[in-house]
Amino acid sequence: MSIGENIKRLREEHGLTQEELGDIAGVSGKAVSKWESGAGDPRMGAVQKIADHFHISKSVIIDEYDEQLDAKKQAIQKAFSDRPEMRILFDTANDMDPEDVERFIKMMKAFKGE
Repeated sequence: MSIGENIKRLREEHGLTQEELGDIAGVSGKAVSKWESGAGDPRMGAVQKIADHFHISKSVIIDEYDEQLDAKKQAIQKAFSDRPEMRILFDTANDMDPEDVERFIKMMKAFKGE
């Protein structure tokens, strides 16, 4: 998929209008329409604003979209976008050494009753 198609997919996944995505990117809804139709490409600053807003990397927007993208990856991206506390959990776990991560996982499983 092209950059424009990726932007449209991302916008629609989050239930946004072109105007709302434009507000996030710092551009007009008309600019978003041009990107989605392939009549223009976004500047990297706009791409970065979109990526920052959705807690994703710019490559998710820029790179060719793989239709077979792992469902877990999509779920993680959605969780980070919809639930900011998930990002805090990830950042915390990311700073831990492997033994602490294993203990954390066991603690979370015990909390869930597994």
